[in-house]
Amino acid sequence: MNDSKHAQSVLDSAAAFRAQAEGVRAEPDRLRALAVAQYEAVRDSLVADQVRSTPVDKLRDAAANLRLGKLKAAGFRTVADVAGAGIARLDAVPGVGHQSAVLVLRAAHELIEALTRDTTVRLDPDRPERGHTQLLQLMSKLRRATQLVAPLHDPISDVLARVDDDLRLAARTSSRVRMLFSFKKNRQGALDALGRLGELLGSRDVVALRAVDTQLRVPDLDHRSLWRDYELDAAAYNTVLADLAGTGSLPDRSASRGFVPEDIEREVENTKLDTSLLKVSLRGYQEFGARFALARKRVILGDEMGLGKTIEAIAVMASLAAEGRRGFLVICPASVVVNWVNEIARHSGLVPHRLHGAGRDAAVGEWQKQGGVGVTTFGTLPKLALPRRLRPALVVVDEAHFVKNPDTQRSKAVNTVVQRAERALLLTGTPMENRVEEFRTLVSYLQPNIAARSSGNDAMVGAKAFRRVVAPVYLRRNQEDVLGELPELLEVEDWVEFGSQDRQAYLEAVRAGNLMAMRRAAYEPGTPEGSAKLERLLEIIEESRDNGWKVVVFSYFLDVLASVAEHVGADAFGPLTGSTSAEGRQTLVDDFTAREGHAVLVSQIEAGGVGLNVQAASVVIIAEPQWKPSTEDQAIARCHRMGQTRKVHVHRLLVKDSVDAQVQEIRDHKTLLFDQYARESDTKHAHKGALDTAVSVEKQVVQAEQKRLGL
Repeated sequence: MNDSKHAQSVLDSAAAFRAQAEGVRAEPDRLRALAVAQYEAVRDSLVADQVRSTPVDKLRDAAANLRLGKLKAAGFRTVADVAGAGIARLDAVPGVGHQSAVLVLRAAHELIEALTRDTTVRLDPDRPERGHTQLLQLMSKLRRATQLVAPLHDPISDVLARVDDDLRLAARTSSRVRMLFSFKKNRQGALDALGRLGELLGSRDVVALRAVDTQLRVPDLDHRSLWRDYELDAAAYNTVLADLAGTGSLPDRSASRGFVPEDIEREVENTKLDTSLLKVSLRGYQEFGARFALARKRVILGDEMGLGKTIEAIAVMASLAAEGRRGFLVICPASVVVNWVNEIARHSGLVPHRLHGAGRDAAVGEWQKQGGVGVTTFGTLPKLALPRRLRPALVVVDEAHFVKNPDTQRSKAVNTVVQRAERALLLTGTPMENRVEEFRTLVSYLQPNIAARSSGNDAMVGAKAFRRVVAPVYLRRNQEDVLGELPELLEVEDWVEFGSQDRQAYLEAVRAGNLMAMRRAAYEPGTPEGSAKLERLLEIIEESRDNGWKVVVFSYFLDVLASVAEHVGADAFGPLTGSTSAEGRQTLVDDFTAREGHAVLVSQIEAGGVGLNVQAASVVIIAEPQWKPSTEDQAIARCHRMGQTRKVHVHRLLVKDSVDAQVQEIRDHKTLLFDQYARESDTKHAHKGALDTAVSVEKQVVQAEQKRLGL
């Protein structure tokens, strides 16, 4: 007969394990409920502050003919005064009356509800308030619990079902009397169940689950470590924050879906996205973008820079891989190869293969054998020994505007691979800069019939008509539409005047007709005393040092960067230039990010403005205006993007009575053109003449300055 004491011990241990497993499985939900409550408390506090500072006159916006004068005279100065009073107190005010009291109170509550819907909680490491710190601590624990428990959710459910069955069957083993009076079959069944429980308690699954339970009970991060962790991984934290906010605080649904037509939206919604191979949570708009790419098969994802197009592309590859597809190829600029390799490994279960540099041909062989994601560059692709019968499941072309000219070797090489692929995804935040024809070129790689329909036979194409035609192949969302928690972008034009030394350098450059020298003449003396721009630049850096902010200085010119780095001294990182290796760029950015407090990264705008993520910086200085709006926009977006935790201050340094004004005017014209055709817009038809800037503008700029100065 089985020892009843031993049986009771096993049953008690199994019951305790069951409770432990239930606790582990429920921990993410428990923490999420606490985090939601804390989020709402912080949000309600922000709303209360707004209500207390909102004049009672604001209620007239909600209902006309309210008798607010009498209320103000009675001491009801703010909306908070009204909302906290109740109908009886309002009705008691002479000259108000019951009906007016009801209307006023209703208007106050409607205003509070609107503020509650529209208020977004933003975490600011420079102002770590107590409620925000408590919320961040809960989010940190929730992230950890989700990462630990999510992979175990189904196994835990399976184990619990078995434990419940065996606990029920083995219950009689703790009583000799019950066992004595049981049928032999039931007695044996109970002993078998007890044996299974004993085996389970010693199994690896139980050991692993108990280890997870121990990890869930680690002490909270201290205040400094907590906020530092937020700064280093703000994008992930803000994804959790958006989830806690709930649908009431989410951005406009249509905007987050790129204003696509209803039929396409339905098609996308019905498309399955398998995230089992992803290690990162997707924002709602990112999930829609990945589904769009899967549904439409050959598309341009034109999300504004900083919204995480790389993650969306990885999600598409991971979903296809989970369905058994293999052979993915990423084509990108050399400067971001390392970033792609790192991001694929970090955010998915896919294996990246670097098809670039030494050993690239051998890497192609490994990629073909193992599957995974091959990552190569525009320059390497034409020389890559790819099998002739290669038909990738998906080709991703990053910074696709690099192949907007169909006559270049790299464009032809990319198009060849794209045509072979089952699917293609082109990524670009600026699909059209100088001419709409270049945007059509990108479309033609994917859907030639749509590109043909968008050109037409007449001389004009309307912006809205163009957007409508390319809707099946083009999706774009802007930052303000989908990132409610993104800190503010503050842009300032810092105008300075030439001094005697930099003016002389400028006049000599104009006289010589040397546009490049004209653009950097303001830095020519190389000292703050002789250069108004350098003086102002160093003032901005000094102010940033006092605030503990990180700074990125962008310039087209190496000698300008060298001068800046020399004057900044030990706080300077770089310069990051076109000749810096891909590994060197990433190391430079990593070291800059890891540095606590103030630091200054100096970078060529064409090199650092593409593909790198520098959210650690909250001050951007553009040393001279650039010809193309996308050049400046990309540089700024390196900092103002998902993961940014502070307001981003952008300073554009400009000299009065110089070529800077003309360059700005040209850049602004190109921005207008992009707004008409590549953004969602109600702009009316644009004339063909507005689409062509192929004429050599640089020569005209020099001649205009020579004429203005009489040189």
